[in-house]
Amino acid sequence: MMMKRIMGVLLLLMLLAMAATAAAAGQETGTAAAGTAGTAVRGKLLFIPHDNRPISKDETAEVVQKLGYDVVMPPDEILSSGVDRFGQVDKLWDWMNSHLNNVDAAMVSTDAMIYGGLVPSRNHELSKDELMQRVQRFEAVRKAHPSLKLYGFGSLMRTPHDGASAGSEEPAYYQQYGADIFQATALLDKQELGKLTPAEQQALQQHQSAIPAKDWQDWMNRREKNLAVSKTLIDQVRHGVFSYFVIGKDDNAPLSQTHREGRALEAYAKGVPETQFQLLAGIDEFGLLLLSRAVNDHERQIPFVYVAYNSGVGADTVPGYSDTRIGSTIRSSILVAGGLPVMDPAKADFVLLVNTNQDGKTADSNGATQTGIANNGVDRVNTQHFVRMVNDAVAAGYPVGIADIAFSNGSDNALMNRLRDAGLLYKIRAYAGWNTATNSTGFVIGTGLLANRMSGDACDSLLTRRYLEDWGYQSNVRGRVGESIYRFREEGIYSNLGRYESGVVYRINSLMRQFAQANLPPYQELDNLKVSLPWHRMFEARFSY
Repeated sequence: MMMKRIMGVLLLLMLLAMAATAAAAGQETGTAAAGTAGTAVRGKLLFIPHDNRPISKDETAEVVQKLGYDVVMPPDEILSSGVDRFGQVDKLWDWMNSHLNNVDAAMVSTDAMIYGGLVPSRNHELSKDELMQRVQRFEAVRKAHPSLKLYGFGSLMRTPHDGASAGSEEPAYYQQYGADIFQATALLDKQELGKLTPAEQQALQQHQSAIPAKDWQDWMNRREKNLAVSKTLIDQVRHGVFSYFVIGKDDNAPLSQTHREGRALEAYAKGVPETQFQLLAGIDEFGLLLLSRAVNDHERQIPFVYVAYNSGVGADTVPGYSDTRIGSTIRSSILVAGGLPVMDPAKADFVLLVNTNQDGKTADSNGATQTGIANNGVDRVNTQHFVRMVNDAVAAGYPVGIADIAFSNGSDNALMNRLRDAGLLYKIRAYAGWNTATNSTGFVIGTGLLANRMSGDACDSLLTRRYLEDWGYQSNVRGRVGESIYRFREEGIYSNLGRYESGVVYRINSLMRQFAQANLPPYQELDNLKVSLPWHRMFEARFSY
């Protein structure tokens, strides 16, 4: 471990000596500022996210910027932006090819470069031939840049539980037949794993007969094309086109079409080492995991990570939107980011504490679900136990991060209140509690593996953004404003605000400022806190201050 650190220091000195030349070159179009003014640039990374949501693009890049890296990204106007605006694939390829000569590594969403983005990968109208022609362009990139560190990430299509879960991101027929499609594919998945009972066989026939044949065929054809693309990308990994590649099983379940296809891809990728390829649950967190990996590769660091779970089911939790034990997903995510798990916190560069429910169930942050767990700020059976875990790890001097996954789509209010009252919010170095459990665990791992090389101010800035978004907005303000939206006469406003957006944004800003004043230290910049909704719907928010 000492030799690792000595090598890292020597490399950093070399980078610092070379930084003046890189800094003199100035900022080019699409380049995000690195670190703070006057800070030497540690490297230059090209990053193409799968869309321009703040969490996908700017908030992901911000983590490595805080470490002093330039992150070169495409302009928003050629990326996927909103449910009905696809990325401009040809312009993305032109942009990438024109920026590859002077970067240390490239992190690329293959969904963006092949389909036009994550959402377009689900509802495009492209032929298989068109898709394969785009896949083959990566071979030309490798030929033109034989020594480039090229990291890629793509998605295996999700399987929403029903039309409400799908929103407007699936083909239109999913609104009506989504529940039947989900149930039919879950039973087909189970059938491949073992024999169905007579009742299950009858249910399968009923669900399949409820779906119009043309819609079933369209949906399965889309998935067949996505699977073929994924297999070809795995072949490219075998042939050295990608330095490293990861495929995410987007929102899915232990029995689902996504799980079914995941098993097929695992069999297809047999023999490819996990140092080159991995398949795991999640997707939105992969950009940061790969940026973290690129930094660790560039600095020749292999951070050691110790993981501990709240009392109860812990690592055996299979969270909502996943088909995999969270312990397995976390181990895989650590490897994706270029780290290694260790069994002793004293030997770790990062200590990850994972907040799970005692019984291993997850609920939505904005209200009780079928699990009956409400995110109302009241301690649950293991809340105080977890706070003691955090306090003990901080007191021992460990660099601590928290993956807050007791709830989907936001922080655990009871936990956050306790951390605030105990003065622990800014004693840790990384936190995430947004969206799915795999999104949160991956994001905090990607941050935490770098946090020990950041200043305290940089860590505090990243923590503040997560507390505003994951705790303030997702777990509290979004729900409160969402309830008021349903008082409008019109339906569907939550997902398409239209003429109501200005009033909704005004209410959000008022409540977010109240939240910041009540829960966060008096950082002067928060006096100018502003919130906007870049995709003109409630789920994503952009914070500026």
